[in-house]
Amino acid sequence: MRRPPAVARVLERVTATAREHDMFLPGQTILAAVSGGPDSVCLLESLVRLRRLFKIQLEVFHLDHRLREGSSADVTYVKRLAARHRLPFHVRVATSSPRKGESVEAWASATRLFHLRGVQREIGADRTAEGHTLDDQAETILMALMRGGGLQALGGIAPALGPQVQPLIGVTRDEVESFCRSLGLRPREDPTNRDTRLLRNAVRLRILPDMERWSRRELRAPLARTADLLRADEHVLAHLAFEASEGIVEETPEGISLGASELLTLRRPIAARVVRQAMWFLGVPPTEESIAAVLDLASGRSGRSRDLPLGSTARRDREYVHLSRPSPEGLDRGRGAP
Repeated sequence: MRRPPAVARVLERVTATAREHDMFLPGQTILAAVSGGPDSVCLLESLVRLRRLFKIQLEVFHLDHRLREGSSADVTYVKRLAARHRLPFHVRVATSSPRKGESVEAWASATRLFHLRGVQREIGADRTAEGHTLDDQAETILMALMRGGGLQALGGIAPALGPQVQPLIGVTRDEVESFCRSLGLRPREDPTNRDTRLLRNAVRLRILPDMERWSRRELRAPLARTADLLRADEHVLAHLAFEASEGIVEETPEGISLGASELLTLRRPIAARVVRQAMWFLGVPPTEESIAAVLDLASGRSGRSRDLPLGSTARRDREYVHLSRPSPEGLDRGRGAP
């Protein structure tokens, strides 16, 4: 049967993106994160139609964040969607809520990722697929500019990062909505997506449209191209940092030790990336403040220490800066445990 043009257009874009970034290999199991909204529904329906082409197996994941009344209806919707395609369905329920003053968006993203990774390990999935679009990419870059991010932040959402892939990253939100309409789909609508008190919503609904109106040009694709170029530069710097870490970084039973004097011989952008890679290895979020703290210890006297995220610490002795693994209490806080 001939596909509607809106459906064919999205499938062609997803196919090209997946091949460009080697997202899928034959025989792999892909765990698709589906919230029930238009983007994730488009993601699942696209992969269902392309699974024979890529020779992959699909399973479905959903997290009930419990952030609003009626969220259980989203669970029911996604469960029925998975059942329609005879796909295994995995649901998890958040056991905590954002703390006072904490970003709801950041909390929701971290909680979803934690549970998604857990299900991935349980079922032995090779990849997790999310429904971020080209519009999400443009919004992410503008938000990074507002917050003062470096190359890594301005590179936006990587199409493929380890086991995490973004097949819709080249598809616009308008194309997603046309895809769903063409197939008679009725995705769930989250009313909080209209709350412009949340930064992403303000960027999506007001700031970016105003920029396009005043500049009289479409900005989403150019912003996405900028992210592609910056990610390429960041990749080169990250590779240089990986090479530089030889002889500087040493794993220990307690965590990681960094040779202080050797670290100081590196240019700061490379040294910062060496520290960032070490912290990622330990499972410690590498904030700009925490990276600066480690570099400050390397340049100072022995005997000093600094606290890092998730209960980790950095301690300076005569030759090394020692980074400890996260504490159990810190991990529980980071995972959204009650």
